[in-house]
Amino acid sequence: MKLKLPEGSFKAYLFDCDGTIADSMPLHYRAWKQALGEWNCEFDEELFYAWGGMPVAKIISMLNERHGLNMPVKTVGVRKESLYFELLPELKAVPDVLEHIEARPGGIPFAVVSGSTRESVTASLVALNLLDQFDTMVCAGEYTKGKPDPEALLLAAARLGAVPEDCLVFEDAEMGIQAAKAAGMASVKVPPPWERE
Repeated sequence: MKLKLPEGSFKAYLFDCDGTIADSMPLHYRAWKQALGEWNCEFDEELFYAWGGMPVAKIISMLNERHGLNMPVKTVGVRKESLYFELLPELKAVPDVLEHIEARPGGIPFAVVSGSTRESVTASLVALNLLDQFDTMVCAGEYTKGKPDPEALLLAAARLGAVPEDCLVFEDAEMGIQAAKAAGMASVKVPPPWERE
């Protein structure tokens, strides 16, 4: 196993989905580029990765502000998701994370905690044949404050019946690592695609 876990005996694993379980960030970026291109809106790849874990609606609102645009948030969000769904046949799992999911130490409970919609997360997990591995999911729209706020992680831990200090968070985005810290949970950082080669 290449992904080094922190010391400790954990009673629950909480996984981010995009960029952590699913190597979906490059596909999401292609979908964003196309959807935003229809509105002549730039979205730099570095910024895209920096904003990893942020809900779709918030990204569109922030891009509107940044570029002085007035893109309809819901319309652009729906368009971006549908473009992503078209790319799903190309989706692969992140190998280092997949090893930990398949190993499932002591049959401990697993949750997915994501800034993406439940529909998007479900589609990704179905495409990877991993949906049945998770005991619960906490997705965009099911909590008030997104990462780096710990709310979604704490909700997932509660659903699994685990206390925060017994949880290990798998996360690729800095905002997610900050959320884990704020929740009092240990975390492991999943490297981005270009560091995994």
